[in-house]
Amino acid sequence: MTSPSPAVFLLGQWIRHMRTERSMTLEVLGRAVSLAPSQLSMIENGLREPKFSVLTRIAAALGTDVATLTQDEPPTDRARLELELAHYQSAPMLERLGLPRIESRRSLPDDALAGIVALHAALDARVRESAATQVAGRQAMTALRLEGQAIDNYHEDIEDRAADLMASIDRPAGPLTHHTVARLAEHLGYRLVHVDDLPASTRTITDRENGVIYLPPATTPGGHGLRSLALQALAHRVLQHREPADYAEFLRQRIEITTFAAACLVPRDTAVPFLLDAKAEHDIALEDLRDAYGVTHETAAHRFTSLATRFLDLPVHFVRIRRSGAVVKAYENDGIVFPSDAEGGIVGQIVCAKWAARTAFASRNRSREHYQYTDTPTGTYWCSVQTGTDDDEFSITLGTPFAHAKWFRGRETTVRRASDCPDPACCRRPDPALEQRWHASAWPSAKLGEHVLAPLPTGRFPGVDDGEVYRFLESHAAAD
Repeated sequence: MTSPSPAVFLLGQWIRHMRTERSMTLEVLGRAVSLAPSQLSMIENGLREPKFSVLTRIAAALGTDVATLTQDEPPTDRARLELELAHYQSAPMLERLGLPRIESRRSLPDDALAGIVALHAALDARVRESAATQVAGRQAMTALRLEGQAIDNYHEDIEDRAADLMASIDRPAGPLTHHTVARLAEHLGYRLVHVDDLPASTRTITDRENGVIYLPPATTPGGHGLRSLALQALAHRVLQHREPADYAEFLRQRIEITTFAAACLVPRDTAVPFLLDAKAEHDIALEDLRDAYGVTHETAAHRFTSLATRFLDLPVHFVRIRRSGAVVKAYENDGIVFPSDAEGGIVGQIVCAKWAARTAFASRNRSREHYQYTDTPTGTYWCSVQTGTDDDEFSITLGTPFAHAKWFRGRETTVRRASDCPDPACCRRPDPALEQRWHASAWPSAKLGEHVLAPLPTGRFPGVDDGEVYRFLESHAAAD
């Protein structure tokens, strides 16, 4: 059924309003203008636009003029609601969500009609809000990635502040311990408290009034990450972050606190000499950096990316992907071309199946790094990849152009692949023989995470349920 245009629908409302005000039936008006009642009904319902000559006859029969019947405003509140409902009913969202079409019949009470319109308006606002957040997020991430690329992903001010904090207390040599992190927190006026009832939408919560940072339980598997969580919470204080004004500022703060925590866990002043020594031996290896500082492989890769170009004269790229090949995060200043959407965003895009980031999943020995050379349209890259599992399988890749592979352990690998992406013939089209064999029979049930469809809870901080946070703080403040 074709939806009426707003102008034609509004015209029909004015004709019906003037007719009913004069207590005229469709039959009476129809005889006066030589039209069947059914034809008049279609005009009043906005389903047919009358010719100007017919409109002139209708205006004359109603004792008014054409200008009155073609006003821009609805004649009554009821007509306004009917017009709004027609607008929402004609929107693509109605069909996309599988919602039934509701006709604004005269038997529908005004309050019921107002309620239906209000529900449509609220749903439309929520869908638009979610879409705007996604678009704003992609645009902000793209801008931040390009900013990082322009400075070699090295944030000097954050590095300096992390160094100042680390120098503020005496600490033992070696990897940063939980005890030392707690002392750093005390130096800034906070104490660390581990709880098992953090709201699901949060990683940590800071009570600035009482000087408490709430963290997950210390027995959490892989609890080494708790040091990073505590340092990220402290980073907000050290970097003097304010409440984010928009999604872009929220994302910038996330990048800054992650950088700060990594700079504390792997200090610049000791990491750079460590890496320069490894380069002199042509034996740079992320696993060595990881083990020397007791951090995760991802933190080691992220940290190396921050220091490599500025201090080692090595252009590199870093990427974390899911088992599906979807990009979770990535940084580059070595010319690698990541897949991107129309706005330049790369998060969620699928990397080539022939890249080391994905071929590593087929490796029989997941405990060791996977090394590979990959020929791409923009050059050949050497990559080191480590796979892992949390909620899903993932891989962490550190790559560099062919000319710089000589500085890394694993450069002698004979594994080499050729990628022609973004050419669809590279890996995005199925094998023709297999497609012919299975096209008509295959019917997979796709895995779809609920986060893809659900908008983020709205609050002061994107993705955080304010009510849960306030209830949590209230209960713990009373307990303390």
